[in-house]
Amino acid sequence: KKELSRASLETLSINLYKSGITRAEIDWIRGVNSSFILRQLLIRGLIERETHPTDTRRYIYRSSFELIKYLGITKLEELPRFTEMQEILNKNLVSSEVEAQELVDEK
Repeated sequence: KKELSRASLETLSINLYKSGITRAEIDWIRGVNSSFILRQLLIRGLIERETHPTDTRRYIYRSSFELIKYLGITKLEELPRFTEMQEILNKNLVSSEVEAQELVDEK
């Protein structure tokens, strides 16, 4: 019932448009640590987490059914500018992986 903070809305938006995202990816997009915000969203039931399929030390965060129902949509593709936002997020995440690999290669 309490309103969401700006940081919570930002994190929730990232999660909606890039469902199936790790905390590290959210942190990179936002530029700050998102642990506290993710915990608050989990407590409120707005997102869900599951163990990463290839690395059991990490989690993947997804939008909960309750959130999707609250928004009045039946699938995430109904969000405004869904494909455009997914392309932007994917492009930024891929470019960050390339930059990280270049830094490793330099050392």
